[in-house]
Amino acid sequence: MIHIDYRDPAPLYEQIIRRFEELILKGALPEGSSLPSVRSLAMELSINPNTIQRAYAELEKAGWIESRQGKGSVVSSNHAAAEAKKAEWSKKFHALLEEADVLGVSKEEILAQIEKEAGNHD
Repeated sequence: MIHIDYRDPAPLYEQIIRRFEELILKGALPEGSSLPSVRSLAMELSINPNTIQRAYAELEKAGWIESRQGKGSVVSSNHAAAEAKKAEWSKKFHALLEEADVLGVSKEEILAQIEKEAGNHD
């Protein structure tokens, strides 16, 4: 479920956060799904439990997960975090379209590039 890339310059806790965000956004971890315990995930990844705890704390702070008494950490029913991530993407996409306009890239070239990239991510 979660893997660590030791060649990635991002801190381990950030890699864990990114991966859980991806799993939640793609629906692999639906609302109410339980996350592995801090201890079990730390053992699985062979990293310090404090690193997992930090990632979980950041995910909870951002609204991706919530702590439930007796259940541990679960995927939040609050969709604000996902909506914020999509809004961030939308801003980046808009900036790319503005840059394409400055460069004289046609609508057809933009759509062709989107089709090409979308085909690479199926």
